[in-house]
Amino acid sequence: MKKSDFFYDLPQELIAQHPMEPRDHSRMMLLSKTSGEVKHKHFYDIIDCFREGDCLILNDTRVLPARIYGIKEETGARVEFLLLNNNGDDVWEVIAGPGKKAREGARFTFGDGSLKAEVLQVLENGNRLAKFFYEGNFFNVLDEIGQMPLPHYITEELEDKERYQTVYSKQLGSAAAPTAGLHFTQEIIQKLRDKGVKIGYVTLHVGLGTFRPVKAENVEDHHMHSEHYWLPKETADMINEAKQNGGRVIAVGTTCCRTLESVATFAGEIREQEGWTDIFIYPGYEFKCIDALLTNFHLPESTLIMLVSAFCGYENTMNAYKIAVDEKYRFFSFGDCMFIAD
Repeated sequence: MKKSDFFYDLPQELIAQHPMEPRDHSRMMLLSKTSGEVKHKHFYDIIDCFREGDCLILNDTRVLPARIYGIKEETGARVEFLLLNNNGDDVWEVIAGPGKKAREGARFTFGDGSLKAEVLQVLENGNRLAKFFYEGNFFNVLDEIGQMPLPHYITEELEDKERYQTVYSKQLGSAAAPTAGLHFTQEIIQKLRDKGVKIGYVTLHVGLGTFRPVKAENVEDHHMHSEHYWLPKETADMINEAKQNGGRVIAVGTTCCRTLESVATFAGEIREQEGWTDIFIYPGYEFKCIDALLTNFHLPESTLIMLVSAFCGYENTMNAYKIAVDEKYRFFSFGDCMFIAD
């Protein structure tokens, strides 16, 4: 397939600039995986989409306030760092801007001076390895001075950092939120439990590669970024039990989907596993674990809309997106969602 097959026209005003209040009042499109039939609901109606014995899987990753602003010690020039990967010993891979100010040996001060850094190496991809210096706990310092690394299409400032976190976020490490989970409240989760739905957690730390555009015109030529995941034994047992008893496995977001399908593909079964995945799911892929998917509306020509197309069919997906535009759904990270099931 071609990248251009996944293009659709999106008016700028439909890109959500702020999260819905309350969380569970976003609109929700119900999309039939087999027929392509579309219904319009709100997220608080999602309880009706579940049956007793179903298994809901959530990604409990937590976003780092990884965007920090500071000055170059030698010149006082302003600089921005975006923290990507923790390499241990207080060394992080970062994106530095402007890059010309962040040559090897350059030193920087951030915030009120509670955090300092030295560039150790310029990598081939243009990113930097930087060693950080601070007193106390690094993540506490980062929480004080850092800002959420919102996607480029969100131009308005986020007043409350927690609105770019799911209510069940726990494991620090993401460069972006698993946004399909932003609609959940603790009340919704409890109502699902009361209905007999089993709820399990995986961890996949979302990398910035999520937002990297597909450059290859032939979809098959695209190389996916790699992300770290963990599927705990408790969740694996829960999934296997649900499958044995005729329950469905419902993944919240493409991150949960990629985690479960990675384990099912590489291990040949659902079991406890930790590792890195660069699985690329596009039309033609045969799903091995999930039965239903909750997901937001994704960018044109992105790997995420390709994943959705693989799950519910290309024509169903593109038609649903056309309807969403016509009905003025809110798109992308802070936008509305779709629940895809038979």
